[in-house]
Parts: sequence; structure tokens; C-alpha cells
Amino acid sequence: MGRRLLLVAVAALVASLVPACSGGGERLVVYSGRSEDLIGPLLQRFVDETDIKIDVKYADSADLALLIESEGERSPADVFISQSPGAIGYLDGKDKLAELPSEVLDRVDEDFRAVDGRWVGLSGRVRVLVYNAEDVAESELPDSILDLTGPEYQGRVAVAPTNGSFIDFVTAMRQQLGDDEARAWLEAMADNDSPTFANNNAIVQAVARGEVEMGLVNHYYNARAEAEDPGIDSENHYFPAEGDLGSLLITTGASTLATADKAEEAGRLIEFFLSEESQRFFADETFEYPLIEGVEPAGGIPALADLTVTRVDLDELGDGLRGTQALIDSSGIGDG
Repeated sequence: MGRRLLLVAVAALVASLVPACSGGGERLVVYSGRSEDLIGPLLQRFVDETDIKIDVKYADSADLALLIESEGERSPADVFISQSPGAIGYLDGKDKLAELPSEVLDRVDEDFRAVDGRWVGLSGRVRVLVYNAEDVAESELPDSILDLTGPEYQGRVAVAPTNGSFIDFVTAMRQQLGDDEARAWLEAMADNDSPTFANNNAIVQAVARGEVEMGLVNHYYNARAEAEDPGIDSENHYFPAEGDLGSLLITTGASTLATADKAEEAGRLIEFFLSEESQRFFADETFEYPLIEGVEPAGGIPALADLTVTRVDLDELGDGLRGTQALIDSSGIGDG
């Protein structure tokens, strides 16, 4: 992202604070890369239970990370909630985050938190291929995401190039296969006339309507759509190939900013997210994978132990944020 574009993005975000609760007094400031429908109810529960007032800025995780970086010591943010481990890892690499208490970090497995203790995972998602079961036979479903560049998938597989999880997936591909192969895959998908959408939800809706046959999304979007309409034609396909990046397991995350004015309240909010009550919300309301022991995923969501999921070093995803965005932009995948 060039400096001019960054300044435009920053200007667009500056005035977007949304109060989570009315009332006076100083507030805990939360920058959230998670949309209001996914995290807003939990923030309101926290306000109701603690009487700590909150202001929330909702935007794309990567944009918020770049905004925090540009704000520097003047950033009003106390807490950063990220849809993407890449965005939160990027800030960690810039020394913008504070170390979390061990009692918070120890709530989750080591795979779901930063090695340096500066961010912690809140919920898990698996990348999948959503498909229209009326239009796509099971025999047409690929074993690997790398198969999607074949001519038999031309114009049939939708992507959301600006989505944080897609960016994390491409960053993981760069880590595992190298920049040349990642660039080649992106360019091949562009050459294959892959339809592009603004986000995962739009892809699932288009697949369910039969406007596009397949799309790359996170698993929980179609699970939510099925809960609202059990008769929809869209289904999730989990890539079965061992180690396939199409079944990448990624997490949302949260951190306290190193410059936070309300560090104590920020810590209480992050601890609240890792309570059994909040983890059940992620499982039963958003259909994500809870990360603490003793809380199971919602009915109909396959257990992680039953899937061939791929894990990568989440700390390393932040190192590639700018490079991955540049790679996606130059590939032409969003130009059609």
C-alpha cells in the first residue's frame, strides 16, 4: 500500500468510533477488525457486566493495523481485535503490543498465541471450498487448492482478494511454497477468470443462489447460512490432501496496545473473551472453533480432530502483510 493510499485509508477511519454503550466518562477504546455482528454482542455483554464503557472502531484488520502504526504514540486504541493473525502479528513485529498476563495466555494452547506473549487467539476458523451441491458433483471437488488453477475450474471459483483470511492464506502459501509459486497460483487464478467478491459472506450468498458454483471462504460463513436456512444448496468442502493450504487453520486474536491508557480494563476485556461464556458464544452463535478446553464446537461443525487441517506458524504471518498485499495487487486477481 503506497503512502498516499495509506493516508486516504487513515483519513477514512479517523471519525468512525462507534459507542458500544451510552453514558459519560472516559472509555476503553477498541479497534476491531471483526465486524459488529460477530463481536458486538460480546462487547455489549462486557459493558453490561463490568460497567466499563467502550468506544469501538470497526474496519478491516489490515487497515486498522496500518492505522495504529501511523498513529504511533498518539493512538487512542487500548485493545486491537483482529480477524487476522497476520494483521496482529504485523503490529507485534513493530513493537506496538504489550505482553499479556500468563493467566490469560495459558487459557489457550501454545499454537494459538504469540511466542512472545503479546497476543492471544480468541477463536479458530478453517479455510474451505463452499460449493453449490445442485451444480457441483462430489466427483468434481478437488483434493488440493492447487488443483483450482486447472481449466476444468475456469470461471467457477470465487475469491475475496482483500479479505484478511485470504491474505493470511496467501502469506502461508508464500511461507510454505515460496513467493514464485504463490505468485504463479494467484496469476493462474486470475487467468482462470475467478470471480471476485468483497468478502466471504458475499461469496456464500452467491454460491447459495447459484450465481457462482464454488468459492474460497472460512468454514463458519456457510454454517451460519445453513442455520438461518437449512434448505440452502451450499455446502462446505474440506480439502483432504495432507498439509494442503486450502484447509488452513487460522485464528482471530486480541492484544493490548503498548500505548494503552487503560491497560487494566483492556486486560479484563481480553480475559472476558476467553471465558467459557464467550467461548460458547463463538461456538454457538458465530459457528467458529472455541480455543479453550471444555468448550465444544456447535452441532454440525466437524471436530478439528476429524479434519485434515493445516497449521502454520501464526507469528510469521505478520511478517508478510505488506508483501502479500502487494503480491495480490500485482497478480491481477481482482482486476476482472
